[in-house]
Amino acid sequence: MKVSIIVTVYNRENFLSRCLRSCLDQSMNKDEFEVIVVNDGSTDNSEDIINSFGNEVRKISYTENKGLAFASNTGIKAAKSKYVVRVDSDDYIHSDLLKIEYAFAEMNNYDAVSCDYLKVDIKEKVLSRKSAVNNPIACGIMFNKDSLVSIVLYDTKFKLMEDIDLRERFEKKFKIHNVELPLYRYLMHESNATKNIKNVEHYTKLFKEKYDKK
Repeated sequence: MKVSIIVTVYNRENFLSRCLRSCLDQSMNKDEFEVIVVNDGSTDNSEDIINSFGNEVRKISYTENKGLAFASNTGIKAAKSKYVVRVDSDDYIHSDLLKIEYAFAEMNNYDAVSCDYLKVDIKEKVLSRKSAVNNPIACGIMFNKDSLVSIVLYDTKFKLMEDIDLRERFEKKFKIHNVELPLYRYLMHESNATKNIKNVEHYTKLFKEKYDKK
């Protein structure tokens, strides 16, 4: 097993099938990657959608919502591979994402490889192209699992901005190399977590407090 895709799910029944189809429809050989889906206490039909994929995915479920950081850590710890890639359950990916990022990571002995991305709407219309260097996001990054473990994975105190905290710690020891190809699709919709201004303000304050102490 070369790569594990980690998809964490909390009430994403409207987008989940497309996400999982894109994860499974990779040009990398089927026996070289796995898709791990962590159902983080969804109360909608997400569990049924995950079950509809049968043994094509590895499912981990719990009834209580524990947050994205906790669910991501659960998936990473369960991974059987050298590399892990997070994909948000409302997003989707290009069929060559795994093959290209894996080649860059292996041939250059990189600890992490990201890619550029397209912002899209719910009808898959492209809104803009973004550089993952200038506008980094949490997902679509292929991390060496051992490198992530060495920085103790995601800080579960963060229910938002967990990716910024992880990047802050990761880049003190390692480098994230970027592939200038838009292989990730970042979906813009009304339920994006970053649109909750109160939560953003709370975790921005928590982040500043954590790093101002050091």
